[in-house]
Amino acid sequence: MRRAAQVSVGLGFVLALWSAIGWSAQDKFSLDELKRLALASNRSLTAALSGVDASRAGVLTASAYPNPETEFGFGHAAPRLAGGAAGASHTYTLTQRIDNPWQREARIAAAQSAVSSAESGLRVSQNTVLARLATAFYDLLRRQEEVAAAREDLALAESIGDKVRVRVEVGEAPRYELIKAEAERLSAQTAARSAELRVEQAKVAIRSLVSAELPAQFEVVGDWSEPVALPPVESLRQRLLDRSSELAVLRADVARAQRLVELEKARRMPEVAVRAVQERDPDLENNRVGVVLTIPLWDRRAGPVAEAEAQVTRGRSQLEHSQFVLAQSIESAWGQYGIARNLVASLENGILREAEAALKVAEAAYRFGERGILDFLDARRVFRAARNDLIAARFELEAARIEVERLQGDLLRSDAP
Repeated sequence: MRRAAQVSVGLGFVLALWSAIGWSAQDKFSLDELKRLALASNRSLTAALSGVDASRAGVLTASAYPNPETEFGFGHAAPRLAGGAAGASHTYTLTQRIDNPWQREARIAAAQSAVSSAESGLRVSQNTVLARLATAFYDLLRRQEEVAAAREDLALAESIGDKVRVRVEVGEAPRYELIKAEAERLSAQTAARSAELRVEQAKVAIRSLVSAELPAQFEVVGDWSEPVALPPVESLRQRLLDRSSELAVLRADVARAQRLVELEKARRMPEVAVRAVQERDPDLENNRVGVVLTIPLWDRRAGPVAEAEAQVTRGRSQLEHSQFVLAQSIESAWGQYGIARNLVASLENGILREAEAALKVAEAAYRFGERGILDFLDARRVFRAARNDLIAARFELEAARIEVERLQGDLLRSDAP
């Protein structure tokens, strides 16, 4: 018994170790891997997909033919004249409503437009989730670079503090330099802790978009994309109007409203049903076949037709407004991308290099005693600001590119510009 327990514990340990090894192998994810996980596991996308299934079921509902109606009655027949037969009496009735072909066509077309709207809405949801995920991914890259930079600043501040302490103790530097170095160390330490916290917050944002099953201590693999020139804004605007899933939703809604107008107008026509009746009395059997006609005499569907036409007008107005808003948004994102691209180039090729060169000069002058620690720290602060501006500019460049792709629905396509 004890041996069996030991074997069980051993197997459990091996399985746990194997599971841990398997998870550790999957703790690093690229952006494409995270996108695939999000498309498969994101709950909001699952709900949107269920909406598509529901709309497709609506087509089945619209395509269904009306069911027949049956009626059965029984009673007792008594003769009113002498010599008549008495006994049980039965009545059978079967009624089948004829589906108006114009109503049926409009009803099915409206349901199919609802499917198109739901499918386009699903693509909108997918694009939105992927855009938020890509933004969160590059935000995590930014935060990780900020952590690396903050830790580098902290290590340098501690090294400077140690050197200044020695110089103060031997009398080569005034005590205020030690106070300044200590303040710089504390500031760098606070900045490093804040940067580490922002990394954890960025990871939480990614997990919320992908799945709670994503390991809490996962890492990302990737780098900043290479800045490229976008197509002219006129080309982007036209592609937006032609390919936007958001506009496709509104167009499908307008088409559905138009089909509903046709349906309500078709309901002004008389409805026809075929009825068969069989009556059985003790001495008589009566069979009849007839037609039931519903005449739209009082209700001419004026209210439903007017309501459906108002929905068409409303949908067209929303479509025109959205076209204008999205065109303005693509122009704004295009302009923001250009600004961020120029800023990145300026920081990489000019400002950061100049700040780094000035820092090296100030550091050498401080080591040789030609300048004080304040001059060196000021040069270090300028370099740190330029470096952080470059990190932020790279993120803004990615965010602008992602927004352009989101507006055009390119996040679900492989031919993104």
